[in-house]
Amino acid sequence: MTDNLRHLARRCLAGDQRAMLELVDRFRGQVFGLCYRMLGHREDAEDAAQETFVRALRNLRSWDPSRDFEPWLLAIAGNRCRTALARRMRRPSVCSLVEPVAEHRPDLHAARHLAEEVHLALNTLRPQYRQAFLLFHEQEMSYAAIADVLQCPIGTVRTWIHRARRELIRRLQKREVVESRHAV
Repeated sequence: MTDNLRHLARRCLAGDQRAMLELVDRFRGQVFGLCYRMLGHREDAEDAAQETFVRALRNLRSWDPSRDFEPWLLAIAGNRCRTALARRMRRPSVCSLVEPVAEHRPDLHAARHLAEEVHLALNTLRPQYRQAFLLFHEQEMSYAAIADVLQCPIGTVRTWIHRARRELIRRLQKREVVESRHAV
């Protein structure tokens, strides 16, 4: 934790609007990235990211300055995403009458297909598995940092990431996106 960030937090607590904007600007990309990967929809991710910063600024007094700020902030983002996912599950689903037309570039088709399949498979994972997986692989956080964000033991984080990988591979094999070499 840098003294610069602690100073920025103190300015935010004092009501300094510029400091609040600076804090949001500093972490906007990481928070939005996590929200987008967890929720899969840009608008939902934007809403969750905005809610994250509102909650973080509102509850900044509860942050312990002796601990890293980023895991605290990403924990709030993860909670906002899990809440959004729970709301989404309670909504009745609406089937689209029009299938989206995919762009067909021969050189990018396979890569897009794989990315889409991985995205779909990620969306089927339990939210905790998905969040741990994304924090590890996309945000490149350590197991210890992820444990702080998710407020669980490191062993649980390792288990969730392992299960996420195993489940992703199983789903991709089932959809014949990757070859089945061994039973997973």
